[in-house]
Order: sequence, then C-alpha cells, then structure tokens
Amino acid sequence: MTKLKTGEKAPDFKGVDQDGNPISLNDFKGHKLVLYFYPKDSTPGCTSQACNLRDNYDLLLEKGYKVVGVSADSEKSHKKFIEKNHLPFPLIADTGKEILKAYEVWGMKKFMGREFMGIKRTTFVIDEAGKIEEIIEKVQTKDHTSQIISG
Repeated sequence: MTKLKTGEKAPDFKGVDQDGNPISLNDFKGHKLVLYFYPKDSTPGCTSQACNLRDNYDLLLEKGYKVVGVSADSEKSHKKFIEKNHLPFPLIADTGKEILKAYEVWGMKKFMGREFMGIKRTTFVIDEAGKIEEIIEKVQTKDHTSQIISG
C-alpha cells in the first residue's frame, strides 16, 4: 500500500519506453495522466488490464487522459507485448525499479501462501498540474477504464 496521497505532487520520473524514447512526468504537463503499474508483460491479468485500456483508449483521450504503463520488464519485452496486443500507448521499462520505488509500488507481496518482492498493481491518475488526483489500488483488470473515469 502506497503512502502517497491524493492532492500531493506526483513523484517526478524519467524512464524509457519500448522504443528507447525518454518519457518523464514533465511531458504530460497540461494533460491528465493515467500512470499504471503492473507486474509483468503477457500475463493474464496484465494483458486483461492493458487490453481494457486499449479498447477504451479513444474514450480516455476524449476525456483528456494520456496513458502510460510501467513495469520492470525490458524494452524488448514491452515491444513484443505492445505488438501482440496492439497497444496504442507507451510502456516504460523500469528495469532499475527507480520509478516503482518512487511511487511505492515495489514491495512485499503474497501469492498462494508465499511472500516475495514484486510490483503491486496500482494506478495513479495525475492531473494537469502534476498532482495526484486518484490512486486505484484495487484494480479491476477487466474493467479498469470504468474505475478511472468514475473516479
């Protein structure tokens, strides 16, 4: 669970997308940003979530949102994931986990009775001025767009 709160300035970030292009929080000034963190490319829940955002991408754009996904997967893995699922938005390859740690989504997880370090699926909606408008920690992968828009 993140200690970041709505109304706070979103942590600045700099990363590279699936094509090696730099992406930072500053790139989204004047736009709402859906910054979503997910555990792993091409896994069932992560694919459902990405495809839900893809299928509703035009609606998100209409409502003024830009979308960026972040995981610890490599640029190459992201590129395959995007191509396979026809994703229209960039994915940041945070292999060093700097962004994951800044947003407090890297930590201890439990799954099937075992504990391990991993990415906690979380979405941050950031407003035009760079402040956190909403934090979604109980992500519904198959209906994520509704959670964002109704927020």
